[in-house]
Amino acid sequence: MKHKVSVGGKSFESKADALAYFKAILNSYEFGERLKEFDFNDVISLIESHPKREKKMGAGIKEVRVVKSKYNSKCFELVRVDGTAELPSYTKRINSPPTPFSIFLNACRQAIQEDLRNVKLVYFQKHSKKGAVKCQETGKYLKWEELSIDHRQPNTFSIIVDRFIEIHNLDVNQIQILEIEGGPNELADSEMKEKFREYHKKKANLRIVSKRANLGRSHQAKIIRQKKDLVIE
Repeated sequence: MKHKVSVGGKSFESKADALAYFKAILNSYEFGERLKEFDFNDVISLIESHPKREKKMGAGIKEVRVVKSKYNSKCFELVRVDGTAELPSYTKRINSPPTPFSIFLNACRQAIQEDLRNVKLVYFQKHSKKGAVKCQETGKYLKWEELSIDHRQPNTFSIIVDRFIEIHNLDVNQIQILEIEGGPNELADSEMKEKFREYHKKKANLRIVSKRANLGRSHQAKIIRQKKDLVIE
């Protein structure tokens, strides 16, 4: 029986589906190419779930490229702002047991699912033409199932969760998680759940974009909200 898994801030029906997703990203680029923003976000979110994420991220990731491994196959390369680089294994990260941070991150994601759905619903109500709306980055009209709500850089969802942990001085090893049979786990503490929802509401700069959008990174370093950013009401 397949079991749903959350990897890098996304939900998949199984680990095999998660592996296939990141393999598709890898194979969509030629050697030496730099990942575009939507794919960059996904790979960074995956790395941010690593138990040694601070070491992996270093002073910050400038870009992610597709390069040739020692076995002449494609692999991701993290290029840090200080010029150092590393070749992470997305397969090892996906197949590794979930860390306390990733468990907490996924429970936080579940806490704001209704908020994200409402953002998407409001956008469709305002802009839908024959059941489709414009992707905010490509300008193409797409249907509901072809679009997702994306957190604009640099405030990725993982970064928002990380800052929430820091602000509230939380020990993720001690946080109680409510295990839901057949579904995503949730935060057991309803007060913490609401605190996170409010914090996320303040910090998240959202876009509705194609699930496989080809985006540039021109806005990656900007934190200030832009006119086309979507917000949680």
